[in-house]
Amino acid sequence: MNDNQTTIKSHISLSGIGVHSGKPVSIHFHPADADTGIVFHCTRPDGSSVELRAHVGEVGATDMCTVIGQPQGAHAATVEHLMATLLALGIDNVSVDLDGTEVPILDGSAALLVDAFDQAGIEVLDVRRRYIRVLKPIRVEQGASWAEFRPGTTTRFDVEIDFDSPAIGRQSLALDLDPATFRREIARARTFGFMKDVERLWAAGLALGASLENSVVIGDDHRVINMEGLRYPDEFVRHKLLDAVGDLALAGARFIGTFRSYRGGHRLNAAALKQLLSDPTAFEVVEADRRGRGRGGELVAVATPAYAPWTI
Repeated sequence: MNDNQTTIKSHISLSGIGVHSGKPVSIHFHPADADTGIVFHCTRPDGSSVELRAHVGEVGATDMCTVIGQPQGAHAATVEHLMATLLALGIDNVSVDLDGTEVPILDGSAALLVDAFDQAGIEVLDVRRRYIRVLKPIRVEQGASWAEFRPGTTTRFDVEIDFDSPAIGRQSLALDLDPATFRREIARARTFGFMKDVERLWAAGLALGASLENSVVIGDDHRVINMEGLRYPDEFVRHKLLDAVGDLALAGARFIGTFRSYRGGHRLNAAALKQLLSDPTAFEVVEADRRGRGRGGELVAVATPAYAPWTI
């Protein structure tokens, strides 16, 4: 992957519905300068706009999806598929205008987002990309679930799920994240849910826009009820890995190391990332030397300002 920061070459827009709100929404992407990061401009009910940076420090909720901002005020919900796509494709700087409060779910995967950014194209900027290198193990546990960061030389995800449903059961997947692997192995994996949970979710104001067009649904007989079936035999764990990529993209930079989780979700992903970034001995910020990477592809540590995208 290029060692310089990037943005998109042209403006693009997508429209759809929010999987939880059930409301129509449009989202517009614009090129941005180096060191901008991913910034959402969200519309308030009174028509005014508020700017929210895509960072774990701005996460206001993790129930069923990841929300940037406060759910009671201006916010951007269900950002995880978008953030995963930007991180995986190596797009560092984008200005996002959201005409609503939730990123459109599209087909429930990241495939249409990949297509949109391919159409826009990627522009390489004349500023080095920074990475967050994991220096020591960090682990969080929530009941039987856990997640951890460990040092490594690539951006690696190792995700395991375990559902009490014959349709899913125990599945695991481990891979190094790069654009080609994301396109081939992860991008098309859709969100999923159970018919038995529908009434409870609706009562809580969630999943109002969910349908067989944007979700894999498991019926009361423990079978997938979508006519086309699954896109991958293990689509469920692939989607969980997609969500993890998106949640960890909220570090503000790509991490170098291994992220592992067992029975994880948005809340656990956010907790692990906050634990990492709150310990200055657990990571360092690095970039490629301007003379080029050294032998073996080494990255060099760089001094960071007191306020930076990866601080909490």
